[in-house]
Amino acid sequence: MAKHGKKYLEAAKLIDSEATYEPAEAVELVKKAATAKFDETVEAAVRLGVDPRKQDQAVRGVVVLPHGTGKTQRVLVFAKGDKAKEAEAAGADYVGDQDVINKIQQGWFEFDVCVATPDMMSEVGKLGRLLGGKGLMPNPKAGTVTFDVAKAVQEIKAGKIEYRLDKAGQIHAPIGKVSFDADKLNENLKVLIDALNRAKPAAAKGVYLKNIAISSTMGPSARVNTASYR
Repeated sequence: MAKHGKKYLEAAKLIDSEATYEPAEAVELVKKAATAKFDETVEAAVRLGVDPRKQDQAVRGVVVLPHGTGKTQRVLVFAKGDKAKEAEAAGADYVGDQDVINKIQQGWFEFDVCVATPDMMSEVGKLGRLLGGKGLMPNPKAGTVTFDVAKAVQEIKAGKIEYRLDKAGQIHAPIGKVSFDADKLNENLKVLIDALNRAKPAAAKGVYLKNIAISSTMGPSARVNTASYR
């Protein structure tokens, strides 16, 4: 069992681990319980009533958080010609084709998200082991394989995140920073949960939103009343 420091234990006294809180109260408590010297990320952990082993119950998608995540995403776009120019104009940090592929093969990973035009995927696919292992491979379901590179870049810069069910049947996603106003964190959380509700598989039976908890990077978690989102 993990041992926690004195600051964590003091912060944990602010939150009743057996209680469930209304979203706004949970957000306020998590902000108060954040004691790190850096601006901690606030993350939501959502346990869903689905079987992650079954393909027809997979939950995966993207959502644009209205107030962003508080993190500036470095976007790399694999494109050439006019599409490369569009990506640059939209604010992509890095744009290229074979030259960028060669850099990655040599160990360069100074980016957070990859976007690729469909005609580049035959070459980008050769980076499958390198990019896939870091969760960076462009994917049509995430909207990162597209000819509309300008829209993709703009959405990522605006706060677009990808969510995906893990083996334990949970979704983990950032909803902002501790420094955000409570109202902004609450709205980001609502938009995330609304997206998960819309992504409910037809094969899912019984209670879908089983548990919701939010926490800061170094702080204790607060359980959120799921009835608020049903």
